[in-house]
Amino acid sequence: MRRLAAALLAVLLAGCASAPFKEAARVPLENVDPQRVVEGFRNSVPERFQLLNTIVFEYNWFTFGGIGYLDIDAKDHSYKVACMNHMGVKLFEISGNSDGVLSQSAIGTLADKGDIARAVGDDIMRVYFDLVPSAQANIAHKNNRLLFRQPSGEGALEYLFAGEPTVLRTKTYYEDNRAVWRVSYYEYLEKDGKRFPTGIILQHYRHGYRLIVRQKEIRG
Repeated sequence: MRRLAAALLAVLLAGCASAPFKEAARVPLENVDPQRVVEGFRNSVPERFQLLNTIVFEYNWFTFGGIGYLDIDAKDHSYKVACMNHMGVKLFEISGNSDGVLSQSAIGTLADKGDIARAVGDDIMRVYFDLVPSAQANIAHKNNRLLFRQPSGEGALEYLFAGEPTVLRTKTYYEDNRAVWRVSYYEYLEKDGKRFPTGIILQHYRHGYRLIVRQKEIRG
């Protein structure tokens, strides 16, 4: 048991030490066809995959680390997620889709922290779904970046593509022209013809927390 705990803790600390992640190189995009960029990225996004990752949650002076397993079905907008601490104790297990949380379980103090299932589900939807702008999105070239902006809920969703390869780097939700939350994607890895960001940071400005994710194992 001690060996297992030590191994899990080493993985977790490795995930913490590696953030923040390397920024994408700036390349000129003035002559790039935005629609071809989007279509190429759409074809590179996997529809079904499983991930093992380390997670660091930061809120004010509170920091929480864990190891998560995710099963994502982007086509059906469904997911399953389980998280354990560095001692190997399962903290929660949740499944859901675009309609909401379907099942959940949490232990210890997490069960008393409000609707953790909904919070986790919302963040999974922000990070892993709707990664491609619609055909009706407004397009702008700006400082070696391609920006796509479209209406979403009560505000607007902005997609930023940049770098080489030119892929999704940030997804930001705005209300009243102020950023509510942003997901940043780093250090893409190509596996079986599909691309995965190995580093992800979700910054929720309205609620004041940050989530840092480092992918450790990917199964397509």
